[in-house]
Amino acid sequence: MQREFPRVGTLPAGPLDAITDVPGVRVGHCTLDDGAIQTGVTVIVPNEDPFLRRPLAASAVFNGFGKSAGLMQLAELGCIETPIALTNTLSVGTLLTAQIRKSLAGHPEIGRDWPTVNALVLECNDGYLNDIQALAVTEEHYEKALSAADRLFAQGSVGAGRGMSCFQMKGGIGSASRLASCDGRTYTVGALVLSNFGKMEHCLLQGRAVGKRLLERLEQMQAVSEATAPEKGSIIMILATDAPLDVAQLGRLVRRAGNGLARTGSIYGHGSGDVAVCFSAAQHLPWPEASEPIPLLRVPDKWMDSLFQAAAEATEQAIFKALFLAEPVSGRDGHIRHTIRELLPEWRDIIRENW
Repeated sequence: MQREFPRVGTLPAGPLDAITDVPGVRVGHCTLDDGAIQTGVTVIVPNEDPFLRRPLAASAVFNGFGKSAGLMQLAELGCIETPIALTNTLSVGTLLTAQIRKSLAGHPEIGRDWPTVNALVLECNDGYLNDIQALAVTEEHYEKALSAADRLFAQGSVGAGRGMSCFQMKGGIGSASRLASCDGRTYTVGALVLSNFGKMEHCLLQGRAVGKRLLERLEQMQAVSEATAPEKGSIIMILATDAPLDVAQLGRLVRRAGNGLARTGSIYGHGSGDVAVCFSAAQHLPWPEASEPIPLLRVPDKWMDSLFQAAAEATEQAIFKALFLAEPVSGRDGHIRHTIRELLPEWRDIIRENW
């Protein structure tokens, strides 16, 4: 069933309103839904072989309470070498091994005649709904998510987002895209989020402070107060673009994901791992390395404002798609996360009000 969600921003979306509007990008999930096991894997594939065609990339850490792998070399060299794998905090090592095995299977020279591979795995803690101690995610689940990668993919309580919470409601996977107009050229900026952050009282919907109303509804349903619970979540924000940006420009663009995050009401809480990665599908570093300088493009800086706006809007939209496309989930020890649709059925009236 097609679900409605609030539209944010003013820029047009791509045809899919997803990160896969960027040419070559695909997304796949493997979802684990079995009682106390509510978790999974999501994989973002930037191109057919990111080890041989390494997309230029940059990252930003807004709050560093996280356990991701691969960010240090990404920041040093300005490129990614594997798909981007998302999962729960205690499964990073498993997916790191899975990514390495897949790279070795495709390129046996890695670690021998060639350098080792920098596998990229990012995480959020889904332990409220998921029995994270069970270490349920396996290398096979990574393979399933990778095999399922496509331009069309599910959003909400799926893949790595299965057990995630957002503003103390059900969060998960969300994706969006925005089109930036640059002197007659149109470029796409796509976002995908693993949304698992925020205190309910801080939630903003199109700038409307709906958090207090949400919290009152939740406490009526649960007969227990969550107002004093500290923020212990995270968000991973992946941006992709077909604009030919160099590493410095990607570094500037990736920081605008934080603008989109802030618009939803996030304060980047003490216990939150808020991390963004941005890559260009239009620029890559070949391997093996060329013996001559590599010609790379750089867009005029005057175009960056349009791309900045697209990144901020796509990120904010992706977060609200994660919230509105999610299904309620019950998991470990009877814990449940309700959806924003359940708690705020009048959301359409709220955003139509003249504020």
